[in-house]
Amino acid sequence: MTEKPNILYILNDHQTYYGHGTSFGAPEVKTLSFDGLARESIEFTQAYTACPLCGPARRTMLTGLFPHNHKELLNEVNYPFDHETYLEVLGANGYENYYFGKWHAGPGSAHDFDCSGFSYPEFGNPYITEEYKQYLEGKNLPQFEVEIKGSFYNPEWTVTKNLGVEVGKKYSPTSKNYDECVAGLMTSPLETHEAIFLANLAIDQFKEIAIKNSEKPFNMRVDFWGPHPPYFVSKEFLDLYNPSDFPKYPNFEDDLHDKPEIYQYDMYFPISKNGKLIRPNPLEWTEWQKFLSYAYAHASLIDYAGGLILKSLEELGLAENTIVIWTLDHGDGLACHGGHFDKDCYMPQELIKIPLAIRYPEITKSNQKSDKFVSNIDIAPTILDIAGCSFSNKIDGRSLLPLLKGKTIDWREDIMVEMHGHKHLHLGRALISDKYKFIYNERDLDELYDLEEDPYELNNLINDPQYSKIIDDLEKRLKIWREKTNDNMTKRMIRKVIKSKSNQP
Repeated sequence: MTEKPNILYILNDHQTYYGHGTSFGAPEVKTLSFDGLARESIEFTQAYTACPLCGPARRTMLTGLFPHNHKELLNEVNYPFDHETYLEVLGANGYENYYFGKWHAGPGSAHDFDCSGFSYPEFGNPYITEEYKQYLEGKNLPQFEVEIKGSFYNPEWTVTKNLGVEVGKKYSPTSKNYDECVAGLMTSPLETHEAIFLANLAIDQFKEIAIKNSEKPFNMRVDFWGPHPPYFVSKEFLDLYNPSDFPKYPNFEDDLHDKPEIYQYDMYFPISKNGKLIRPNPLEWTEWQKFLSYAYAHASLIDYAGGLILKSLEELGLAENTIVIWTLDHGDGLACHGGHFDKDCYMPQELIKIPLAIRYPEITKSNQKSDKFVSNIDIAPTILDIAGCSFSNKIDGRSLLPLLKGKTIDWREDIMVEMHGHKHLHLGRALISDKYKFIYNERDLDELYDLEEDPYELNNLINDPQYSKIIDDLEKRLKIWREKTNDNMTKRMIRKVIKSKSNQP
């Protein structure tokens, strides 16, 4: 056994989590593996992403920095890494680093940061890689395939572009990025799914580690592509959910009358026109029920794959000295606030609140829940603190290790989430406290919600004079978080990025 603890970090992508569930009568998302881990560890019930967008959030998880500091402000800006990553620090401190799965954190891949394993630049598509082809051959499996059951593409456009994602037809992902806005039922075996493929790579690596019995500790990260759309699932997981069991989502019929304009942004068919969400939503709730059942099933499938990894860790005798962290980069806006698909630059709870569980054998007690405000800015410093090392540069996050040990310490009383845009540019800052949520939206309407009385954010209190003192207090709190941000510099960076992209052929 190594002196330093091993580290296993499992990351789901874009998962339907907050607000979808028993609180409004819908079926619970069945995540048996994550729930099992949570029962053996500490679950943080007030965990938030630094930014509800893949690229910025993933760079944050590598560096412990907010996006305005690490400068990967939008997806695939590919701003050069000018700060340490926890991967490099671990490697320099005697750890064997392994990385399996999606990167999408900026230029290069995990292989450029002292990692071996399976990693490709940008968003990527696992189904077109050589490693996946070898996996199929080794397991005697056919190519991954689904039958498309639902789509947010304009059907005329898909035919014109020859995308092949037509409802009722068979489909296998062959494009550069695996991010189609569709749902589908697998016609190939479950083992062909990317999540099972990644789980097998991780398990094979565990077997090698167990045989080698090295004195060097390992750090392994497994980044699933799902349950980010496309919602591609096998029948066994889809059968866990009956679409008719999903009551209408509480803010599905939000008319957005008291929301900033950014909530109107949408580009999907047939729910938008000229870049704006059509209201009332033109899709019947029965269609949204279908998509919700696929989204839930996808989350359950990914959870099952994560469970395979945890089971292998246990069976190979590696669990006793391995810290396990399981979380996701951000949430999913499916069916929220007027009926959106995917996300944009608004920051409702559905997009920013995330699950997080950490198991530290012999340190964390079972069935612990913490309501401390934590963020994925805290993941990297926690990992390094556990490993007995730290960043050489100043970071925004804090180590959660004292909380894992049950220590009573001064902790933050609120948390900030930031946004610089997605399909639209936007500078936004959200502050979440015990009861209230305040959002600053530059050049747009600000927002204030009482999350205890209004968890689905249907009543924007920003112009209610009764809340003026509360708004003043939250603005002051947000100012403290923003003291070291340079919003003018950030806006110049965004404009520079957009200009450079517009000049590309």
